[in-house]
Amino acid sequence: MLTADQIESEALSLPRPERDRIAQALIASLQMDPEVERAWEEEIRRRIRDIDSGATELIPGEQVFKEVEDLLR
Repeated sequence: MLTADQIESEALSLPRPERDRIAQALIASLQMDPEVERAWEEEIRRRIRDIDSGATELIPGEQVFKEVEDLLR
């Protein structure tokens, strides 16, 4: 049986389209976990409630990107 390090090494040696296919399959397998899906759905509902109630202040994307650029300088 291959170790995770061996699988990673072999996968990284594949052409990009094959790596992409494998990566998407792995991500999809993680997203199928019902517990994780429920947790994300709950978090999304909580965030929507916070936005709707005004508890969360929304910041325009342009402002966020500018602040990040300023921090990186």
